[in-house]
Amino acid sequence: MFDPKSVGLLAASAAALAAGACAVDAPPLADEHQLAQAAPAIEPRRSLAITELPILERFGLERVLDQLVATSGVPGLDARTLFQQGWDVFNPGPGLGLGPHCDDTVDPDLGPTLNGFPYTCRPAPAEGAQATCDPFTDPASPCAYLPIGLFMRFDLAPEDGRHCGEYRIAYAKQTGRTEATDRNLIIVEAALRNPHVNQGLRGCRKLVEAWASLSTEDDLTARADLLEEIYFDGYREFDPVIQWSNLGDNPLGAGQLRTNQFVQPEPPRVWSLRELKLRRVCAPTCTLRLVPVTAKVNPYGPLFASADVHPRAAAFHAELVARVPGLTAATVGGLGLAVSDAFNSGQSQAAAAVVETNYAFHFGAGAAGGLRPALAARLAALGSPLSPDDVVARTQAMSCAGCHRFSNGADLGGGLTWPPSLGFTHVSERDADLELAGEVVRYRLSPALIDHFLPARAALVEDYLADRPRPARPPDAPLGNRWSH
Repeated sequence: MFDPKSVGLLAASAAALAAGACAVDAPPLADEHQLAQAAPAIEPRRSLAITELPILERFGLERVLDQLVATSGVPGLDARTLFQQGWDVFNPGPGLGLGPHCDDTVDPDLGPTLNGFPYTCRPAPAEGAQATCDPFTDPASPCAYLPIGLFMRFDLAPEDGRHCGEYRIAYAKQTGRTEATDRNLIIVEAALRNPHVNQGLRGCRKLVEAWASLSTEDDLTARADLLEEIYFDGYREFDPVIQWSNLGDNPLGAGQLRTNQFVQPEPPRVWSLRELKLRRVCAPTCTLRLVPVTAKVNPYGPLFASADVHPRAAAFHAELVARVPGLTAATVGGLGLAVSDAFNSGQSQAAAAVVETNYAFHFGAGAAGGLRPALAARLAALGSPLSPDDVVARTQAMSCAGCHRFSNGADLGGGLTWPPSLGFTHVSERDADLELAGEVVRYRLSPALIDHFLPARAALVEDYLADRPRPARPPDAPLGNRWSH
């Protein structure tokens, strides 16, 4: 995921994703007839979403954080300190004094803000309590995390191949296995540099072939070995997935960590989705810091109301009207939305009692001024039978709160119903949700993933490896036409 504005392919490729990384000489392109071949059959649970416990045990959080520190070259930093600094972000300052805090910017009316929109602090007993917790010395620690999924997201690679997509690891706070109000997820979403960026998407081919090969590999240990190589060692000429610069500190700003937060022992209980980038900060000595940023494709809810409610509302209305064609698809997989970062909130709040991210509520309040007729006119010009309310419902589904909770089973108009998550998450750490695949235990995935998103991603990989033509899209548009999730 990255800001969809054009960043300039030549400048980005010259700088490369990893700061200081050396470009790899590109081999000559193969002939077209050599690339065209029968589409491989992709098995999604082997090549796209891996949740078997014996594989995941190699991907512990401490190992990942250790490698992020090691690849950064920052002396004197360890995994525990980086972990604690990241959670201290959600405490009011001064906290540990290691980095930013939720209240670094305060508006006299809104309180703490990020990007000019509310940014709620979540100190102890919520997630901020982990700033003083050590998850690595005691496996039974209340802030210990379990790896629960590896996710191949080649569908997030841009059309021009400026990077090769995202390769993710999802972690869950182990208390969430049994405690409904003590759940928390961390998702490491690394964007992998294309070592042959001058070839465009073809430069990613060997890596995609490696992931595809997992579909036909019956040996669980062999699959785990290849995944371990891809993530920690680097596959062939590709960088390791786990490298500090793959999480946002690169010329594209690509990659990030996201959190799904529900450590809420006391009401009000609000699922909150946040996003952070890993930055190497030198002032004058160097350190790594997790820095809060906007949650992409999560416009601030009140922007859907009439233009006099917020000073950015008129500009947002104009952009949303311009984006309507991407929201008129006849299938769930065809829906796509990009949102300029000026309109994104730093949090996507998912609770019935909190209306901040409830787009339909704000759109309905005050009839949204000129937005409703503008959407209606745009739909009419496109010949679409959808209503303005359908457009807002589809925009909601593209947001984090929508995809995870608000849009479960929602009518999106045009005969579409948004597929459900597992109540909130799309991969469950809950003991009650463990399932058997043959003789191997694995974590359960949501109906949305199983029935919609994974089949679409499998077809995309098959088409890419068979060198089939793709729909024409802008060079910075993701292959899967989806800018988040």
